[in-house]
Amino acid sequence: MKRLIPAVLLMMMGTVAGAQKITLSTNILEWMELGTMNVEASVAAARHISVGAGVKWNPWTYKAGDPETQAQNRQLVLNAGMRYWPWHIFSGWWMGAKGQYATYNIGGIWSRETEEGDAFGLGFGGGYTLLLTSALNLDFGIGAWTGTRTWIRYSCPRCGQVLENGSGLFVLPNELLVSLVYVF
Repeated sequence: MKRLIPAVLLMMMGTVAGAQKITLSTNILEWMELGTMNVEASVAAARHISVGAGVKWNPWTYKAGDPETQAQNRQLVLNAGMRYWPWHIFSGWWMGAKGQYATYNIGGIWSRETEEGDAFGLGFGGGYTLLLTSALNLDFGIGAWTGTRTWIRYSCPRCGQVLENGSGLFVLPNELLVSLVYVF
C-alpha cells in the first residue's frame, strides 16, 4: 500500500504533464504600433481553459530632442488571465478575461499633447484561433478593458507645461489581435 499510492500519484502527474500544451505568441499588430515588443505565454490548465501572462514594452522615442517632431508611445504593460475554449483548447473560438497594469507616456503622434500615467484594471475579449500547422496558429481577437488610472497631460512631449492631471475610471479598447502562436 505504501508503494501503491506514490505510484498512482506519479502516473497521474505524468498523464497531466504529458497532456499539457504550452504556447508562445506575439501580436504582429503591436509591432507595427511604433515597435511595441510583446510576448505572451499560455498553458492549458483544463480541457477548455488556458491561463497565460504577457508583457508589452515600447521604450522608443522618435526624433528625440526636437520639440516640434518628437513622438513616443512608450509603455510597459503586464497582464495575466485566462481563456475559455468551447470546443478545443488552442483552436477555434475563445473568450477571455485578464488583469492588466500599464505605465505609459504617449505623445506627439496625433497632436503635440503628451499624456503619461498608470492604469490598472480588467480586460475582456474574444476571438478565433486558426490552426496553420500542428505547431503554428494564427490568433484573431478584439478586447476592451476598464479600471482606474492616474494621468498628467502636457502641452508637448518635452516642454513640461502641465495642462491637466487627475485620476478616475476608464473604459477603453484594449487590443486588436493578429498573433502568431507557436504551440509546444
